[in-house]
Amino acid sequence: MNYRLIFRLIGNVLSMEALCMIPPIVVSIIYGGEDLPAFLLSVGIILAAASPLLLIKPEEKRFRNVEGFVAASLSWLALSLAGALPMLFCGHFNSFIDCLFESVSGFTTTGVTVMQSVTELPRGIMFWLSITHWLGGMGVLVFILAILPQAGGSAVNLLKAESSGPSPGKLVPRIRKTAEIMYAIYIAMTLVLIPLLCLAGMPLYDALIHAFGTAGTGGFSSMRGSVGTYNSIASEAIISVFMLLFGINFAVYFHLLRKDVKSVAKDEEFRFYLGVTAVSIVFIMLNIRPLYESWGTAFRHASFQTASFVTSTGYFSTDFNLWPAASKAVLLMLMLIGGSAGSTSGGIKMVRIMTIIKAVRLELSRIVHPRIVKTVKINGKIVPEDILLKSCLFVLAYLLIAVISVILISFDGKDLVTNASAVIAMLSNVGVGLGEVGPSGTYATFSPFAKSVLAFCMLAGRLEIYPLLMLFVPSIWKSAALN
Repeated sequence: MNYRLIFRLIGNVLSMEALCMIPPIVVSIIYGGEDLPAFLLSVGIILAAASPLLLIKPEEKRFRNVEGFVAASLSWLALSLAGALPMLFCGHFNSFIDCLFESVSGFTTTGVTVMQSVTELPRGIMFWLSITHWLGGMGVLVFILAILPQAGGSAVNLLKAESSGPSPGKLVPRIRKTAEIMYAIYIAMTLVLIPLLCLAGMPLYDALIHAFGTAGTGGFSSMRGSVGTYNSIASEAIISVFMLLFGINFAVYFHLLRKDVKSVAKDEEFRFYLGVTAVSIVFIMLNIRPLYESWGTAFRHASFQTASFVTSTGYFSTDFNLWPAASKAVLLMLMLIGGSAGSTSGGIKMVRIMTIIKAVRLELSRIVHPRIVKTVKINGKIVPEDILLKSCLFVLAYLLIAVISVILISFDGKDLVTNASAVIAMLSNVGVGLGEVGPSGTYATFSPFAKSVLAFCMLAGRLEIYPLLMLFVPSIWKSAALN
């Protein structure tokens, strides 16, 4: 194990995190500076921890596959621990576990809080939480790759460990250029969203908060009642559209920029994503129509919540806990499925669901016609058997972690709907769930142990399980000790 290279990467991550605290410091000064000491102390501690790590000079500067996974996990753990410091020093949280939960929630774009009301937080802290959503959306290591050419060609192993989806690829031959393109598109879309929200009537501060939360599909809001607080059709429409846009594989935008519309039109995951979203909106709209005064209102809330759940954003425009069971079941399904691979959304991902559905259909065909010669294809390309197996194993691991986590947090004595939806919401990085963790609920009432389990679920979901589980494989550390 190349510890020198891993520790140097962690040093870069921490120094970048300290740099990203400058905007919240400016916001804190503008709004009175109540949380300014917390940020200054945090920056000092983070830079003190990062400085010796940056002085390390690894002999080998290439990440192997295993090292990429371990480096991603350790970097995200360090990032979350350091990100909790401003919350710890500001004095508005009850314990370090609460601060860590809040930090993990931000960077993993889960978007939940242990506060009874986020409006109690200082403006600088709120702005920091929104920035953690934006950074975590595209990926912190992707950002590092875009600005620091430190890992050479093997940087693809870092991208593989952090990116969403079964097999992230390069948009262009050079991996650093791929990272630059992804972040350029990400930044451009965010910059378009901010003025649109201002035009819809949001103050600049709120527009920034909700733009970052939408771009990262994190769903953090400066309002206790989320986007529904504004009761603005324009704001909801804009956020709905952009949530869906950020839930699309960013490779689609790259093809559009190259005017390769044909590739986009043939993209099966893109079509499946749009189809699932459209069908869900229509179904929910028909199901909730009796609860609202008009079809327009039913469509408004159905489309917003569908966009929010399928992209794992977690914003809400109404209390969907009051909806019929069928609509809540669809939302739960969308929460599990998630958006497209290569997007900022969470969940299992559309491409994996497509792959498994096609594999099941193929197996049924083989049972009926044993001599049939067929393969699973996505976008006209044959899906290798190992990718099929990995997709199935990922879903199995996902569900296994969910079941174990539900059992563990059940000792808090909450009902099954609350526990199950909370765990699924954490693994899918949606945040808001059903029951006590619905739109009007909070995670504040969970015990420190349950919050720790849920924080693990958030990290496992964001890193797509395997990088985090890799830390628990004894053979890795034994081989590292031998080396």
